[in-house]
Amino acid sequence: MRLSVVGCGYLGAVHAAAMASIGHDVVGIDVDERKIAALSKGEAPFFEPGLQEILTEGIASGRLSFTTDMAAAQGAKVHFVGVGTPQQAGGYAADLTYVDAAVDGLLPYLSEGDIVAGKSTVPVGTAARLAPRVAGRGATLVWNPEFLREGWAVQDTIDPDRLVAGVPTENGAPSAEGERTAQVLREVYHPSIDKGTPFIVTDYATAELVKVSANAFLATKISFINAIAEIAEVTGADVTTLADAIGHDARIGRRFLGAGIGFGGGCLPKDIRAFSARAEELGRGESVAFLREIDAINLRRRDRAVELTTEALGGSVFEKKVAVLGAAFKPHSDDIRDSPALDVAVRLHGLGARVTLTDPAAIENARRIHPQLTYEEDLDTTLRDADAVIVVTEWDEYRRNLSPEHAASLARGRVVVDGRNCLDPAAWRAAGWTYFGMGRP
Repeated sequence: MRLSVVGCGYLGAVHAAAMASIGHDVVGIDVDERKIAALSKGEAPFFEPGLQEILTEGIASGRLSFTTDMAAAQGAKVHFVGVGTPQQAGGYAADLTYVDAAVDGLLPYLSEGDIVAGKSTVPVGTAARLAPRVAGRGATLVWNPEFLREGWAVQDTIDPDRLVAGVPTENGAPSAEGERTAQVLREVYHPSIDKGTPFIVTDYATAELVKVSANAFLATKISFINAIAEIAEVTGADVTTLADAIGHDARIGRRFLGAGIGFGGGCLPKDIRAFSARAEELGRGESVAFLREIDAINLRRRDRAVELTTEALGGSVFEKKVAVLGAAFKPHSDDIRDSPALDVAVRLHGLGARVTLTDPAAIENARRIHPQLTYEEDLDTTLRDADAVIVVTEWDEYRRNLSPEHAASLARGRVVVDGRNCLDPAAWRAAGWTYFGMGRP
């Protein structure tokens, strides 16, 4: 099938390349000329495992192309819209400028029977507002939210754990037009559906709420265990053992119960804020009022990491060399948007520490935003003569592969702050380090 993908940022570039990899003929469209030039040469504009390979393959096969010309969308059967919905300046609500512009830009190139499939994370009610514009061109709008995890986005696109399609409905059920559009999407995603991926057809509002509800739940689970970590820190309890214990309960599960410095990235923080803002607009702000506290807990954990490092160094980090391991908001990514790791590094620098930061993938992105920090590609150079080491992104390079004995041979001090509770405290203590974890004795 011929597809267009409008918006070639993180979501759109991965979606375009993944759809080409399963056999579709795909054109990706974006207004950013530099990004399109790189993608057209088969160069991934950001780090995402597996993307470079399917991008190169798609370009070479001729099934994948990129352009800044919206007219290239003409002739496609399905037009995916995957542009950003950033937080509004000065408020919590989502900025839908790019979504509106993408849909309006597509309109002149739509044909009778085409499908516009929204993938961006939007406030509930957005699809209903946009549908008449699309219908005016004889096309149909469907909302097909993404559920990508950065670091696993290629896998999550090709083999998702579920697919959701919000379609036009009548009397609480898909209309005839809704059934038709759902069937076309089944054809688009047939490789994963044939392998058993659930395909859920629903109305617009439910499809929009599925995405923001999933993010809100994950954020809640992360902040819950971090709230318990705050109690553990004043009682001497070990939040990691506690999480293991409650995680054995099948109703709770262990995933996303890792206490640390909290979540970040381009999705969870802004999405829970936008959800809160939309609920207020709908007169149901009290229904998700807890999300404000979820956000507050998350930000407090960054404060706690800075406090721990300061306490560990005798009450002041001024003129102390602090080796910061990590800049990306999570491993397997170079994304520094709302990164707790980078935030902690910047705060330590602001207190007078001589911060040296390393990361396997995100150094260049971090340097562009925070050139005041010192960056090192080499881990050993980062550790050399450090008064303290703080792990803020749980890359395998630090979590599994960094020997505490080797680190001790390089650092001046013997203080390690484990901002992700990903190190073995016994091993580090045995090597002579004073270990500080988040919510751990």
